[in-house]
Amino acid sequence: MQIVINEGKTKLRKDHRHLYESVDGAKESEEGDYIPRDFADWREIPSEALERREPREAIARGLASLKLKYREVLVLRDIQNMNIRDTAQLLGITENCVKTRLLRARLMIRDALAPGFDGSWSCGSKEYKKVRPW
Repeated sequence: MQIVINEGKTKLRKDHRHLYESVDGAKESEEGDYIPRDFADWREIPSEALERREPREAIARGLASLKLKYREVLVLRDIQNMNIRDTAQLLGITENCVKTRLLRARLMIRDALAPGFDGSWSCGSKEYKKVRPW
C-alpha cells in the first residue's frame, strides 16, 4: 500500500512541476538571452504607511478615552490574551465583572471607532446618534 501511495505522490509532483519556479532569478528568452528576474520593491510606500498610522492612532485615542477599569480589562483580555480567571484574580474582581467590563469596553471602543469618530452613523440624509447604555 505504501509503495502505491508513494508512486501516486511522485506522479502528482511530476504533473505539477510547472507550478514551482526556480529561485535563482535567471531566465532565458526564446533567443537564449539572459533576462533577470524582476523583484518587488520592499521599501515602504508613504501612502500605505499613512493608512496604517491613522487606524493605529484612532485605536490609541479610543483606548485613552476609556475609563481605567474598562481599559485594564480590555488590554488584559484582548491584547495580553489573559484568560478570565487570571484577569479577575489580577484585578481583584469577580469573573462575571470581568465579562461585563469587557463587553462594555468593546462597545465603547466600537463607538469610538465608528465612522466619523463621533459615535454617529449616517443613513441617507438622516443622522442617527447612538444611545450609550452606561
